[in-house]
Amino acid sequence: MLFHIRHTLTYTYGRPVFLEPITLRLTPRQDASQRLLHHRLALLPAPSGLSQVLEPDGTDATVGWFDHTHQDLTIAMEALVETLRDNPFDWIITDPSARTVPAAYSPDLACSLAPCLVSAEVEPTVAAWARTRAEEAGGDTGAFLMRLADHIHHGFAHIGRLDGDPFSPAETLRERRGACRDTAMLYVAACRAVGLAARFVSGYSMHHPPEVSEHELHAWAEVYLPGAGWRGYDPSLGLAVADGHVALAATPDHRLAAPVSGHFRGTGATSEMRYDLAVRAAASLEDLGPGAAGAWSSPLFP
Repeated sequence: MLFHIRHTLTYTYGRPVFLEPITLRLTPRQDASQRLLHHRLALLPAPSGLSQVLEPDGTDATVGWFDHTHQDLTIAMEALVETLRDNPFDWIITDPSARTVPAAYSPDLACSLAPCLVSAEVEPTVAAWARTRAEEAGGDTGAFLMRLADHIHHGFAHIGRLDGDPFSPAETLRERRGACRDTAMLYVAACRAVGLAARFVSGYSMHHPPEVSEHELHAWAEVYLPGAGWRGYDPSLGLAVADGHVALAATPDHRLAAPVSGHFRGTGATSEMRYDLAVRAAASLEDLGPGAAGAWSSPLFP
């Protein structure tokens, strides 16, 4: 599957402000499930400097900094991505101790996965709920992961919520509602509660819940399975992730998956954010249309 993505974010401030260094996580990752064919990123006004960095979790990020005050900032990204995994179940679990939940990893693997295994912060209500889902799945890891995604998809109301941090997993569970980032956080917490390493993913999807009327930045979860690696599960859609998703960042802490991180300085200044996102998916470049094939010769900014 080919994805043509155009994502623009515009920040407007009530008065000129000084922009602190900004981190952009708007470069689709490259791995066994997706390949980045074209990518460009631009800022207006142009920053004083840009640096490409590799973050601790492997995310390709861009850091920009500014020398002067500004009253607005626009960030534009365009990407052409090929997704490669048409079968989300093309795996086996090679470690018997991870085939059932509660799961266990070998000591060396558990050390590497430690940030994604932290369960001390999982609320008791969420842990109990996760154990119930595991019992319903007969303790089978694969069945648990799908049952958990399906349970959230069918049992929770899905809402569009553009701003703010994710709700706590306990709040999402109690209210039985949330945006994709809320249900992703609940899924991650439930997996950790039964010993599975899980992390938060930000990116794009060709699908969206019917309650969401337009494309938004999407969020889902990934779980580490020995022999299978990191595998995606989307609780807002109730499915295992295949070639219908494009990942930007995957991290134990949702804050490090934010597409834009940064601060500004300006006494009494207010800020407003607007975004425009267009996601098109097709089986071939021709099916994407002439806009995708010829887009790279046109400027990102008018």
